[in-house]
Amino acid sequence: MPLSQPQPPERDGDASTPALLDRVPSPTDALHHSPSRLSNRAQHTQRDAVDGNDSNSSHQGNADSAYASDSVTAFTASATSSIFHYRFENGRRYHAYRAGQYLLPNDAQEQERLELQHYIWRLLLNGRLYTAPLPSPSHSPNMRVLDLGTGTGIWAIDMADEFPSAAVAGVDLSPIQPEWVPNNCRFHIDDYEDTWTYSRKERFDYIHGRALGGTSSDWHRFYRQVMDNLKPGGWIEMHEHDACIYSQDDSLDRAPSTKEWMHKLDSASKQHGKQINVARFHKEWIAKAGFRQVREDVHMIPIGSWARDSFLKELGRLEFIQMQMSVDSHTPALFTRVLNYSSEQAKDLMEGVKHELRNRDLRFMSCYRVIIGQKPGDCTSN
Repeated sequence: MPLSQPQPPERDGDASTPALLDRVPSPTDALHHSPSRLSNRAQHTQRDAVDGNDSNSSHQGNADSAYASDSVTAFTASATSSIFHYRFENGRRYHAYRAGQYLLPNDAQEQERLELQHYIWRLLLNGRLYTAPLPSPSHSPNMRVLDLGTGTGIWAIDMADEFPSAAVAGVDLSPIQPEWVPNNCRFHIDDYEDTWTYSRKERFDYIHGRALGGTSSDWHRFYRQVMDNLKPGGWIEMHEHDACIYSQDDSLDRAPSTKEWMHKLDSASKQHGKQINVARFHKEWIAKAGFRQVREDVHMIPIGSWARDSFLKELGRLEFIQMQMSVDSHTPALFTRVLNYSSEQAKDLMEGVKHELRNRDLRFMSCYRVIIGQKPGDCTSN
């Protein structure tokens, strides 16, 4: 059967097609507000061993420094060395801890994509890291923040810089975070699909997740755990994007490789047990979990520089690069491991999609979503 053409999603309370993009500042404005150090930040992290040991002794001597490292103790146990025994296939590198749970690579190419995506998100959010109504950094002593699927750790590091009195933790399957980070930032190599074991006093004020499609086999359980591990009045915020390409004209009808790729990518992820194209469901899942003040903001982003507005051209140029890299990262493992494609077959399809993305006669869009919700209860009764 022919694939139906995806239509851009609707905004809350608006049945019309959303505007291409809510107005955001220029890239230079966003960089001015951003504490991110994409190219020159120190390259070293406070990472915890897989067994969860949390020793502070190694960085007590760095109390006067804004950045510190506990790399001497973080990976000395032999049990942790296996997390670096990466899997290599189809020219890409994949995580070793809980191997096969996540089917996107963790190599340098993917890390560059994640950092580019971080920059795109900050442009969309006017340079901000979050949209939830958190207290200002000067009024948030002892705030606890958790970043799920932290990846390179760039969001967690920027958040720790912005909230120097907060305790920020990032969790990921891959130990790809830098070692030198703010003193109030730590990374844990762990699987958030497992049962969370935080104590009552360790509950969080704010939990953040970005691009987690394809990482969970049970989102209802995921949000129950988020609810259980937030303080009363705490916030969940998800920054997600549809694993789908949209158009407002007949561009997709003229892009057979792209339509095939989207359909098979979603099908393969379902067969794997962790569907990737789920961003549109998060608002409903968060509401059903019992959160209040649930809100979703939808942003449609051009892929390529076809928009007339000068800033949209620049944003589209960045998203074009990000999408080309996404095709390269999302395809190999899912198509070869799940759909039994040969490496050459997967490569041929990838090249077909990227060729269509480069076609200036085709006007594609991506959909980025921000979803927030608050745990019921009085935040003063923690």
